[in-house]
Order: sequence, then C-alpha cells, then structure tokens
Amino acid sequence: VWGMQPQGAIFLALPQLGPILLWLLTRHRMSGWYDNPKKPPWCPPHKVLLAGWITIYFIMGYASYLVWKDLGGGFGRPLALPFCLYAVQLAVSWAVLILFFAAHTHGLALLHLLLLYGLVVTTALIWHPINKLAAVLLLPYLAWLTVTASIAYRLWRDSLCPNHQPQPMGEKSD
Repeated sequence: VWGMQPQGAIFLALPQLGPILLWLLTRHRMSGWYDNPKKPPWCPPHKVLLAGWITIYFIMGYASYLVWKDLGGGFGRPLALPFCLYAVQLAVSWAVLILFFAAHTHGLALLHLLLLYGLVVTTALIWHPINKLAAVLLLPYLAWLTVTASIAYRLWRDSLCPNHQPQPMGEKSD
C-alpha cells in the first residue's frame, strides 16, 4: 500500500462512494431500525456490520488498483472486461447496502447478495491471471458476503414468519 502510485488513492476511495452517499441520504431513516428486528445471537452490532463493509471496500479498492497497475495503467482495451465486471459487482454491492440498510427489504437484499457472490467469484477468476494477490484479496469479501447473506436470510425469514421461534433440540412444537 505504501508504494502505491498517486492514482491508488482514487482506487481506494471509489468503492467508498456508495456507502457515503447512502449514509448522507438516509442517515435519519437508518437509526435504530437494525436493533428492532429479532436478530440471531451471532449477528454483529450495526456499527460492526458497517465497519466490515467499509473495510471490505478498501480491500476491493486496493485489489482493483493492483489489477489496473499490472495491466499497464490507463484505461485501454485490456482493462475492459476486468473493470466492467468490477463496476457491475460494485454497483450490485451498493444496491445491497440500499436494500438492506435503507429500504429494509431483506429478501431483495438476499437475492442481490446471491447475485453478488457469483459476480465476485467471476471477478476473482478473471483477475487471477492478471494479479494473484488481487484475486486472493477478494476472498475476505466472499466471507463477508456469506455473513451478510445469512443475516439477510434470517431477517427476511423472521419477517415472513414473525411467530417462528427455533425450538431447542428434542422439544416438540405445538
């Protein structure tokens, strides 16, 4: 990171635009909603969830910088597929944030997360021949998507079946 060209700062900042705009436009509507639904006990606090996304976005930005640098910089033809795919998955990622944090539509967020999972895997496969580290840096993103998808699924399921309470093993429900 320390040996980055000045353009590297742009690559680190670009993924942060979505969360920043989301926060600026919806900060008054976001407070408190996350604490109200019945969350699973392993669900991180709201601020940890947001900090996780911010960290992932910095990692993604650095990975995209590595690919850009290894393809010679600039914005020529070799960057078309790797960066178009990256742009699409970044846009879907921002949509997930809107659906999850602003619109509170956890079912739609879950569908977008599943699409995003496929896009990130595809991006990693396209980036791997260009820069192996960039591809490996997407692995924490996949792990974070798994955590977020499990939270979205649980919130969505519980919104459909508000009386659903998991039964301890061995007990029969009425």
